[in-house]
Amino acid sequence: MTFLPTLRRLVAALVLSGAALVAAAPANAQQEISPEHLAKAREYVDMTDSAQLYERTLVEMGLRVMRLMIQEDPSLRDPLINALQTVYDGYLVDRDPLYDQFARIYAIRFSLEELQQIVDFYETPVGQRLLSQNAGINEDLQLALGVWSRNTSNEFLSRVRAELRNQGYNAPEVEAPAAEEEEAAPQ
Repeated sequence: MTFLPTLRRLVAALVLSGAALVAAAPANAQQEISPEHLAKAREYVDMTDSAQLYERTLVEMGLRVMRLMIQEDPSLRDPLINALQTVYDGYLVDRDPLYDQFARIYAIRFSLEELQQIVDFYETPVGQRLLSQNAGINEDLQLALGVWSRNTSNEFLSRVRAELRNQGYNAPEVEAPAAEEEEAAPQ
């Protein structure tokens, strides 16, 4: 099995699975979900948002905007901080529609009874402990993934260079691409 045919099969599989998702989306979107079912799903979403995913995402967006704008005009620093805070505060008020969409996703995938069992679990001492530890666990997982990714990137590049040399090619001396910063993992 060679890399390119495997890569081609992977791309084909992704295209087919994407088409299947698109075909299934209208059925899921039209699925009737009772208000009680949706409310239970929203309870789960609210319960598991101990890392304040929405707020953290807004802060990350704000930091990216700040970096871009200050690079262009460093004198905007102070007014930019005030503008970012105003925009951030405005978005905080608007989180409900997004969280309702999250709830709909859970309600489509889990029955009301299953969601009740999930919520019941999170209300147990073990469930509460899991909720309280999720943010730290996610940070640790991201750290481990980042280290693995950086190490594997260098090793992968070295193996590709060696394989090119084995095939008689002059492998260029390039540095491994930097691993992209990982976004916060959802819970």
